[in-house]
Amino acid sequence: MIRKTINGQTIMVTGGAGFIGSHLVDRLLAEGAHEVIVVDNMFLGSEDNLAAALKDSRTFLYKDDIEFPTSLEYIFSRHKIHTVFNCATKALNYSFMNPANAFSTNVTGILNLLELQRRGLFETLCHFSTSEVYGSAVYEPMDEMHPKNPTTTYAAGKAAADLAVESYVRMFGLDSYIIRPFNNYGPRQNYKGMLAGIIPITAARILNNISPEIHGSGNQSRDFIHVSDTVDAVFKLYNVMPKGESVNISTDNQISVNELIPRICKEMGYAGEILRKPERAADVECHNACNKKIHNLIDFQLTSFDSGLRDTIAWYKENIKISHGNK
Repeated sequence: MIRKTINGQTIMVTGGAGFIGSHLVDRLLAEGAHEVIVVDNMFLGSEDNLAAALKDSRTFLYKDDIEFPTSLEYIFSRHKIHTVFNCATKALNYSFMNPANAFSTNVTGILNLLELQRRGLFETLCHFSTSEVYGSAVYEPMDEMHPKNPTTTYAAGKAAADLAVESYVRMFGLDSYIIRPFNNYGPRQNYKGMLAGIIPITAARILNNISPEIHGSGNQSRDFIHVSDTVDAVFKLYNVMPKGESVNISTDNQISVNELIPRICKEMGYAGEILRKPERAADVECHNACNKKIHNLIDFQLTSFDSGLRDTIAWYKENIKISHGNK
């Protein structure tokens, strides 16, 4: 698949003020994009994540929601966009608070984008799926043909969105494809409240003198990939990814929660108690990805977990606000 190079393009990044999206925005600017149009409803996104990008005159931020067709129509009327990277979603944990909206966000947004693409308003769509669509591993490692067995409405919405992309490609020949990142970590990942990921929330607890937690047996495993590696892969895949297909982006490795939490503690010099809590409902037990396809497509480079974790924790030490008085 030969596509127009990123250099000189006007590109939209939905969810572009979020964790992965903001890193992608930075990379697109560095690669010479003509304009980068960021659309984010600021559910978890933050202008702080775009601090560097917003200093660049090529960046345009719309605090808006892709669930509203009129919002997208307005933005597309102002910019001649060639490619859309769809990172917009709501955090997995949100599905336990508002399951219907967590589902509908993932479905409505992609359908609105696919309809605009079908009408010829832009050329190429890169849709961000998630490893959560697979559920717990039926076989290991999980390749792109692994059955989809989502355990949350967040994951079910993502799986439905994947099917929408695939069906629109078959029906209308659209240039759309799916990338499926596994568990990303790194600077800028949300550490606040119930929607935080396990690495940032553990770092935040330790910095605030609150004991870290392990839920359930702790044998749950995840395939953690540094956000910079995901963004590098997304950029390299752009020119080679066949339309209508999906590809895993992961590390060929996995780590259990029982291994992860003590490693974070050691890195942060914490020797206190680690609390044991009841298991979370619908928690995926095993994520161990197969990366054969991505290695066949690109030169796929990976950051070692030890190095990435050090880099991430250093960022949190500088950026997490300490709540004085916590015990």
